[in-house]
Amino acid sequence: MRFLCWLLISFLLGGCASQPVAVRPAQYESVAFAMNGRISVRHNGVRDSASLRWTHQAQTDEILLLTPLGQTAARIYRDEDHATLDDGGRHYQDSDVESLMMQVLGWRLQLNSLHQWVLGLPAEGAVQLERDALGRITQLAQDGWEVRYLGFAGDKADSLPKRLQLSRNDLQLTLLIDEWEWKEK
Repeated sequence: MRFLCWLLISFLLGGCASQPVAVRPAQYESVAFAMNGRISVRHNGVRDSASLRWTHQAQTDEILLLTPLGQTAARIYRDEDHATLDDGGRHYQDSDVESLMMQVLGWRLQLNSLHQWVLGLPAEGAVQLERDALGRITQLAQDGWEVRYLGFAGDKADSLPKRLQLSRNDLQLTLLIDEWEWKEK
C-alpha cells in the first residue's frame, strides 16, 4: 500500500513539473548543460538500457547511468587529464574516455562530438548533412558515425532534439532526452 501511495504522489508531482526547455540558447557554444534521459545500447546483438544524467562543461563531463529505481549503476567522468568509470565496486581509469569505454565496455562513444550532436549540431570537421524544411538536421554522417534525429522538442528551427539514433559498425545507441538544464560557466 505504501508503494502505491508513493507512486501516486510521484505521478501527481510529475504533472506539476515545469515545461522542458525546447530550444538551444543563443550562446550554446559557451553554455554548460545537464540533461536527463534514457539510453538504449545494442552492441554485437546484446541490448541494454538505462536512464542517464549527463552534465557537460567545457573541460569536463559526468555521465550517470541509473537503474529503474534511480540508483547509480555506473559513473563516467572525464576531464582534460583522465577519464574514470565506476560501476559499483570497480574503478577504471585511462587517459581518455573513448579508450576507457573500449577497455571496459568493448565499444567507444565519441564524447567530444556527442555534446554537439545532442544539441542538433555537427561537430567540427567534415560532415554530410540532411535537413528538414525548418533547417534542422535530420541526419548527419561524421567521423564514421551516422546520427539520425527522430524527434524534436518543438517545431522551431532551433528546437532541441528529443530522440536520436547513433550508429557505427555493430553499435547502435538510441537516446531519448527528457529534460535540459542550461548552466552558467
